[in-house]
Formats: sequence, C-alpha cells, structure tokens
Amino acid sequence: MNKELKIPDKERHKFSQPLGKLIAGTREETIIQVEKKVKELQKVSKKINFFLVGDIVTQDFLENTFLRSFIKLCIIDEKTQRSQIKVKFEEFFETIIEFENPQGAISSESFELLERIVQSNKITLLKITRGEEDLLVLPLVVALPLSDDIKNIVFYGQPPLTDSKQPIPQGIVMVEVNKRVQKTVKKFISIMEKN
Repeated sequence: MNKELKIPDKERHKFSQPLGKLIAGTREETIIQVEKKVKELQKVSKKINFFLVGDIVTQDFLENTFLRSFIKLCIIDEKTQRSQIKVKFEEFFETIIEFENPQGAISSESFELLERIVQSNKITLLKITRGEEDLLVLPLVVALPLSDDIKNIVFYGQPPLTDSKQPIPQGIVMVEVNKRVQKTVKKFISIMEKN
C-alpha cells in the first residue's frame, strides 16, 4: 500500500458511526463511566492495554491516575476543533514519534508504523505534526494483535453529530478489539479511495 486512503463522499455517513460502544456525556461524566467499565473488565481480563486517538481523550486519560496505568499508545495532533492544545505528561512516554498524516485521509506509511509501535511494546506518544489523527483509528485497530490473555481497547472522542439520520451525542467511543471489529474495519479500509 503506497498511496493515501480517503473516504469516498458517498460513504462518509458510514465512517461517522461509532466503531464500538459510545459512552455519551460530558468529559467528566464519560471518564467516570470508563473507569467503572474498566474495573468490571479487570475482573475477567488478565491484562488490559489502552490505545487512545485524539487530544481530549489523551489528556483526560493521562490526568486520571487509574486510567493512565493502562495506556500503551496515544495519537494526537495537538489540535481540538481546530484550536491548539498542549498535552501534558510527556515524561510519561518511553518514546515520542512525530509523523505526518494527511487531513481526512490515512497515510500508507501509517499501517507499518502502527504495527511497529504496537510490537515495540513501549508506551508511545505519536504526534501528528501535519494533518490530523482521526482516521488513524482504522489502521490502529488492524495492527492490534488478538489474544485471550490481553484485552486491547481503543478509545477515541466522538463529537456530537446532528446532521445524520440518527443524531449521535458527544462522548467517548470504546472499541474492544476482536475479530468482528477488525473485519468491519478492514471492510471500511477496502472501500476507501486510493489517491
């Protein structure tokens, strides 16, 4: 894959639907709900890893001592709704990588990069220096290994969508990565246009 992938205009609505469970609410409300869900998962899962996409989600998880302990990867672009944002706790990460990813697209290099980051098993901050991080959720989900011993969970922010048939409230999307989710994501990637 040596081209960038873009969402076809006629398929845009499919990509705006949450990939996993939407935890609706304000930032404060959603963090409390995420904590509860993770504590329940701890009872049945040996090990849990978090992979975060988005600046607000990253900031909120890093500020929460309990949730921070599960973080493996954060992908940010230091922007939220086009305003600059500075993520604190950079000293928390073992590795910081800067990368360019086109706005509204997936860079072909991101597939290999995310695979390398996941395999390195280092706590990593991936900073998108030009472009944006939103669609990197897709290659990230594909890069995560499936294991009975480890539960890999991707979290990303959901902005409120009022112009879709079914309005979607704001919140955090929690994607427990499994075969079904990976199959869905691969289908999404396959309908994207190569530029």
